[in-house]
Amino acid sequence: MLWDIFILIAGLALIMGGANILTDGASALARRWGVSDLVVGLTIVAFGTSTPELAISVTSAIQGNTGIAVGNVVGSNIFNILVIVGAIALVRPVRITRDIMVNEIPMVVLSSTAILAIGMAPLLGVPGAAMVSRVDGILLLLFFLIFMHYILQQARHPVPGADPAPDATPATKKEMGLLKGVIWVLGGLAALVIGGDIFVKGASGIARGLGVGEAIIGLTIVAMGTSLPDLAASVAAARKGNTGIAVGNVIGSCVFNAFMVLGAAAAVRPLPFGGIGMTDLVTLAGASVLFWLFGWFFKQRTITRWEGSVMILCYIAYITYLVLAELGKI
Repeated sequence: MLWDIFILIAGLALIMGGANILTDGASALARRWGVSDLVVGLTIVAFGTSTPELAISVTSAIQGNTGIAVGNVVGSNIFNILVIVGAIALVRPVRITRDIMVNEIPMVVLSSTAILAIGMAPLLGVPGAAMVSRVDGILLLLFFLIFMHYILQQARHPVPGADPAPDATPATKKEMGLLKGVIWVLGGLAALVIGGDIFVKGASGIARGLGVGEAIIGLTIVAMGTSLPDLAASVAAARKGNTGIAVGNVIGSCVFNAFMVLGAAAAVRPLPFGGIGMTDLVTLAGASVLFWLFGWFFKQRTITRWEGSVMILCYIAYITYLVLAELGKI
């Protein structure tokens, strides 16, 4: 148990250091290539920080641990939306452009709804237990290709005014060179991935020592651990004023997890939902809708600090429910 605690702390230290390096490198590359912080967040940062989810879900599918494979994706996306967006808003209120509200955030809602629809299949009369089949996996991968096509088109033909002016990255006294920027991004990603893997091993060891079930480990500890790179990178970016990278990371990670990670894992082996229930799937869908509502309706497309607090409180309520249900209290 003491060893698990030690490697958990070591993983967290790597994650925090890697987040700062990654953010600086990604911002430098965005300026040098003439693309928006949002595009960099949606692609390089999001896909890089989601590498732990891909590795863990595919490996779990190969090994037959489908509860962890599905729970990791569902739990990570709930954490991404409620905790990371909430934390970003607490650091700096997030101004979201109309283009993001119309194009990117609906992809998050679509990905969450797709997972909910697959999980609801038995309730809709489809025989058998809830399962992400190979056909479902291939369809999810096709959705991911469509999303990537849109992002590449946006990078080639950026929408005028897509990034809010207040979030523009100020020019530094000495611009970071291309090689240094690439090294910073790769080094930061490596630290995030290695740190996330170490953190998950420590946290999972502690949980198993306490007798926690596989589905709960996937939904909570593994999901939180693999999402720590996203949290660290997004909060670091928001603290430095790069909310385009911060928000793009959340959106890109959610889409990557739902379409690419879950699709690839299901293509390897059909994934029964097992202990992942309707409460978890409805929470995921509800969180994505809440993200859209807070961005669109209440204060000129800005997610404020109080809205961020509400999102984090929703996550705390969800985790509390899971723990009480695991203990048989409800």
